[in-house]
Amino acid sequence: MRRVAVSMALTLLSFAALAQDAVPGPIGPETGPHRERSHWVPFPPAPAESQQLLLMRVCRPTGDGPHKLAVINHGSPPRSDRRRTMEPASCERETTGWFLAQGFAVAYPMRRGFGKTGGSFAETFGDCFAPDYGNAGLSAADDIAAALAYARDLPFVRRDAVVVVGQSAGGWASMALSSRNPSGVAAMINFAGGRGGWRDNQPHSNCAPEALTAAAGEYGKLARAPMLWIYTDNDSFFAPALVRDMHGAYTGGGGVARLEALGPFGRDGHSLLFAEGGSQIWGPLVARHLAERGVR
Repeated sequence: MRRVAVSMALTLLSFAALAQDAVPGPIGPETGPHRERSHWVPFPPAPAESQQLLLMRVCRPTGDGPHKLAVINHGSPPRSDRRRTMEPASCERETTGWFLAQGFAVAYPMRRGFGKTGGSFAETFGDCFAPDYGNAGLSAADDIAAALAYARDLPFVRRDAVVVVGQSAGGWASMALSSRNPSGVAAMINFAGGRGGWRDNQPHSNCAPEALTAAAGEYGKLARAPMLWIYTDNDSFFAPALVRDMHGAYTGGGGVARLEALGPFGRDGHSLLFAEGGSQIWGPLVARHLAERGVR
């Protein structure tokens, strides 16, 4: 136990030292076949008295570009102590490979409180029995917006063909971002999005499902761009009935979203986006949505 505590303390110290020495912009040279490169993204993006840096990994397809851009947003583990050990998804992941093959540059930003971005966790929703899911999602959307602003200015990126993708808490953040109708974003995709799952570390248990549904309805009142939502029947975080309620509230508020309610996937469909073999299932659905949105 003492070794674990010491190791965690050293990890946090290394994160602090890394952030202290960092400056906005790329970190080192591009490496590997996908020209992988990490970047420090300023948050907030405009000059401010106090600015934090978000770590973002970028993978590039073949050719000089300019390329379409996919900003893919991570979830949040049920156990808070695991947030600090998270890393951006690899350029070698199947998920990345699918988007690279479609001609996208892929960006994986780490939001505040996660991994080497460090700092305070900005997405807390408060008490489990009276959660503020709405503001939690909007806080995460702030980070995504900063990553978008930075990535769209990269010299090999097309500013008119940007796609926002999110999984779990990242899917919820993408839904929150949709309520702001960000300019330049051509398509938005939510994989298994939501918050408050695994209450007390138990599957199929949500802190306050009615609050999650209500927050989705508030997002839908402002969102205008069509979204694609993808969920599975055996998602241990968000059961099909809750998903239907969220979707009904979002669209009932005025939002536009096509819900693809899929059958079971693997042991837990919540992992579909990043799971091996997952792109064979979601790939055609995403390709259809991108074509409908004119992303070519």
